[in-house]
Amino acid sequence: MSYKFISAEEAAKLIQNGDNIGFSGFTAAGSPKAVSEALAKRAVEEHQAGRPFKVGVFTGASTSDHLDGALARANAIKFRTPYQSNKDLRAALNKGEAAYFDYHLSQLAQDIRYGFLGDIDVAVIEACDVTPEGEITLTSGVGNSPTYVRLAKKIIIELNSYHPKTLRGIHDLYEPADPPLRREIPIYKPSDRIGVPTLKVDPAKIVGIVETHVSDGVAPFSPLDEVTMRIGQNVADFLAAEMKAGRIPSTFLPIQSGVGNIANAVLGCLGENEEVPPFEMYTEVIQDAVVGLMEKGRCKFASGCSLTLSEKAMQEVYAHMDFFRDKVVLRPQELSNNPEIVRRLGLITINTAIEADIFGNINSTHIMGKKMMNGIGGSGDFTRNAYLSIFTTPSEAKGGLISSIVPMVSHLDHSEHSVKVIITEYGVADLRGKSPIQRANEIIEKVAHPDYRPLLRDYIKMTQGCHTPECLQKALSFHIAFEKEGDMRKADLGTPCSCEK
Repeated sequence: MSYKFISAEEAAKLIQNGDNIGFSGFTAAGSPKAVSEALAKRAVEEHQAGRPFKVGVFTGASTSDHLDGALARANAIKFRTPYQSNKDLRAALNKGEAAYFDYHLSQLAQDIRYGFLGDIDVAVIEACDVTPEGEITLTSGVGNSPTYVRLAKKIIIELNSYHPKTLRGIHDLYEPADPPLRREIPIYKPSDRIGVPTLKVDPAKIVGIVETHVSDGVAPFSPLDEVTMRIGQNVADFLAAEMKAGRIPSTFLPIQSGVGNIANAVLGCLGENEEVPPFEMYTEVIQDAVVGLMEKGRCKFASGCSLTLSEKAMQEVYAHMDFFRDKVVLRPQELSNNPEIVRRLGLITINTAIEADIFGNINSTHIMGKKMMNGIGGSGDFTRNAYLSIFTTPSEAKGGLISSIVPMVSHLDHSEHSVKVIITEYGVADLRGKSPIQRANEIIEKVAHPDYRPLLRDYIKMTQGCHTPECLQKALSFHIAFEKEGDMRKADLGTPCSCEK
């Protein structure tokens, strides 16, 4: 079949007010760039003409400023899910200018197929190749693309020549059957492949191809500071000790690691720890540190949903595809984050908390309980099903004005029942097999900032004789102090609570 090559502006005109759009990619990797910017421009023109124009936005995870930022600034978003990290979109969400529903990343594709969230009117897919027979080779990120293209009424392709056609074969694309026909997903080690390398669609659904040449634009990591390095070292030392104690097999276990500087530091420290053998990864995002670990022989294989690499690291991979091809696989997030596979493989999961409370509950999404930061992402998929679940966080923020360890989290994403270990720059709190009061003492003495330990000790003394020494009148005293005084250290604990009532 012969496809119609069109401009981004022409593609944007194929999208109507109220349409639900499924965008490819996961993070900036594999996310469309040109069509989304043209769509934002069209929205501005429609608004200036006095006509409404907003679209529903389904993605894989966060995207880039080309997509989330452009559409947010154009006030073009009807709703957004499942995850975001753009500052302009975040501002719009927190002002109520766009609806946002946070979602476990592994569940979005299936819930769309179940009909819970409406139709997919248009799929916009970044590709490095498309054949006349309708075979699409994705670029650096997969996300929910298989479901989006299958359900979409029409498909727009961004054919991005920045990404080489030699990417064909790096993807493992597979959609589980829906209940009552669902069977086990036969992945038994990170390197197993169970799907196909390309998306196969009816060519007639492809209504236009937009040619581009744009990198993902992923910024390199900032230099690691002392706190971040200490957290990374504490994680590596803890896992080495667990292996020495026989609680982790001597062959080690696959690693899942979140995104960002702390995750980068953790991977770097694991790679440098000679007591940790070369390991595999089963994760969402493959970032710069993994490339270096593979070149050093410290990471044997990485299964992920995206290659979220800085331009330098991406060019290193593309220049040496023969080396990396048998060490990397990119899957849909329905597989990369799948709870069944996480439990079967026995993943060691490492994610970042905004705050943790003294009983082991984690807030990973909201600032002061009410302002959305990014979203839950895949942390819930991994944490609840991990062999060993770890959360990392610096012990304080804003120069000590905020404690990351609080009496009660202001928003709950992961409960004490799922969280096994909390690590800050001060140490490791191992919560396994401990009662609430034992967990509280472990967290206060091992990972809280020393400036906050006296206040936290006073808090648990307030309610003596309770199974969980929580004082409802003062549970959010740290947060209240920050809102009133700008400093959590000025928390007013007042008079002791009673457990007898």
